[in-house]
Amino acid sequence: MPILLYLFLLSLSLGHMSWAQNSSDDALEIITVTAQRQPASLMSLSSNLQWVDEHSIELLQAQHIQQVLSQVSGVWVSRGNGQEHLTAIRSPVLTGSGSCGAFFMAEDGLSLRAPGFCNANQLFDVNSEQAARIEVVKGANSTLYGSNALHGVINVLSPDAWQVKSHSLSLELGPHAYQRAKFSLATHTAQQAWLVYGHASEDGGFQTDSGYKQQKLNIIQQINYSQWQVKNLIALSHLDQETAGYVEGPQAYADPILRRTNPNPEAYRDASSLRAYSQWRWRNTTLSQFSVTPYIRVNQMTFLQHFVPWQPIEDNGHKSMGINAWFSQQFRDVNLLTGFDWDTTWGSLQEQQSEDFSPNIPAGFHYDYAVRASVYSPFTELRWAVTESTQLVAGLRFEQTELDYNNHLSDGSACAAEVPLCRFIRPADEQRHYQQWSGKLAVQHALSAQLSLYAQWSQGYRVPQVNELYRLQDNQTSASLEPEQSDAYEVGLRGSVNDINIELNGYYLDKTQVILQDPQRQTINDGATSHKGLELSLRYAISDHVYLASALTYAEHKYTEGVTAEQQNIRGRDIDSAPRHMASTRFGWQGDDGLQLEMEWLYLGSYFLNPQNTASYPGHHLLHVRAVWPLSEGFELSLRVQNLSDVAYAERADFAFGNYRYFVGEGRSSFLSAKMTF
Repeated sequence: MPILLYLFLLSLSLGHMSWAQNSSDDALEIITVTAQRQPASLMSLSSNLQWVDEHSIELLQAQHIQQVLSQVSGVWVSRGNGQEHLTAIRSPVLTGSGSCGAFFMAEDGLSLRAPGFCNANQLFDVNSEQAARIEVVKGANSTLYGSNALHGVINVLSPDAWQVKSHSLSLELGPHAYQRAKFSLATHTAQQAWLVYGHASEDGGFQTDSGYKQQKLNIIQQINYSQWQVKNLIALSHLDQETAGYVEGPQAYADPILRRTNPNPEAYRDASSLRAYSQWRWRNTTLSQFSVTPYIRVNQMTFLQHFVPWQPIEDNGHKSMGINAWFSQQFRDVNLLTGFDWDTTWGSLQEQQSEDFSPNIPAGFHYDYAVRASVYSPFTELRWAVTESTQLVAGLRFEQTELDYNNHLSDGSACAAEVPLCRFIRPADEQRHYQQWSGKLAVQHALSAQLSLYAQWSQGYRVPQVNELYRLQDNQTSASLEPEQSDAYEVGLRGSVNDINIELNGYYLDKTQVILQDPQRQTINDGATSHKGLELSLRYAISDHVYLASALTYAEHKYTEGVTAEQQNIRGRDIDSAPRHMASTRFGWQGDDGLQLEMEWLYLGSYFLNPQNTASYPGHHLLHVRAVWPLSEGFELSLRVQNLSDVAYAERADFAFGNYRYFVGEGRSSFLSAKMTF
């Protein structure tokens, strides 16, 4: 915190010196940052990368980040009620207290939550609605990003304040008393650039006694001085949500009356976040680059666990400070990237319920603990240009994690002494240490100036999340858990063929030491799963005004070892919540005067709802249309119709506690917005 404050104040004082705005050359290729952690051209990458650009984000005007990421192959963000969600990247939708640890979710390369303290819904913390771009790297990527980059990386990139030349204000209205206001204010001097942007939204809810209020605010200051570039960012968010629970019963999502009900009108979620960083980047021509970014993050959330019958209240939060630093040097045919990540977090959790549910699920505090976590992690990556058209890549990371856990309640059972099998067990105070290596090998070969081929092997891992270690159940007093591991193999082709931009990937990911609960509700490390698939993304400019874009996915996700469900060995069966087929296709027209029309077709294939593969959801097709009309210079109207054919569908289907459960998808809904730029 003192380091960040010092650098932030220093950059403010430097803003009064003599500066010159750094003018960037017109790039012939798209420049990305997520796949290599430093700026690089798309065609030079030795791994997959997909993104949703600023124009698409603006056209979508999404109410939920799921609507944006559906355009990326291999990704499914399963929407819950309100702003809740679960994530799948080359994986099934993962559930459980630590499942969110399989994905590295970031803003400008910095994790939204601290390592070990993930939350399944953490993407609602970031202002994706006004992002400059959202980049996704799929598969294991721990060599560059460390713990949690087990299945993939989602990186939300904030705007470049130097590139925003005007102010904007927009107002939006929709069904169920939906309303949203967005704004952006930009100013430039000879010394620096400022950008302040944010939005506030309110939704009355599709279901009874549901809805949310949400606010997000970002403040950016950027300074260029000699060979230094400084970017300071403060990001704030708040969510006040009245949550609708699952509707239950076979195909309950299709019942016109039941789908509008809310079985849990008492459910709520209240979440706040603050993130701030000061990035200092130095560049000496094209040979040397250096970046150091101190940061802080603060998260707090209280919610009712409506998804379990006894409905306890959970209050969790953490405060972090850290530094991300890297140095890049070009030595003739070899580029060296080396860096260091440090993060220290103070986190806490309380869980309580007001009334007894049963003798082994009593009223009172179930858990109340605090954890201090420290992560130290050096990494390096070498890129060797073997020939003009071929480069080899090798990367290595070492990570050490230290946990200091303190239980604020009595050790052991939360139940009365005579209860033999208590649901809630509190481990005694302890310290833990994890050490982890990960590596990467890759080759990239340019077949031509427009086409590139790559192959890679990469490793991913995630240390056990704090909740997996210290929220134990059914007489388990300690969890001997090791980090989950993944080995990923991938080949890919990207480039342009006959004016069609294409990226084609084939992958296999093998995951071991999977953390799960056995039939006795003991948290163990005995699982293994396999994940393989094909992904195709393409964009075709049919003419100067007409385009077609598609993202297609075929995947198989299976249990392979050490897994049982209801006394059945489920080896070889499909993992639940893992559709084999997903597709997104957009067909659009854009006129010279700015008028734009777009139609989008989304397909989610059928998937099983339980490990035994005896319950399933049939999948669905959705059709969306959107249009933008510029009425005058600086003023435009836009109309979006979601679910044009009014399909009855489930955003998420589930089977638990002996019943089918669904988060219901909304019927046909129209949103009208007006935007003024000045």
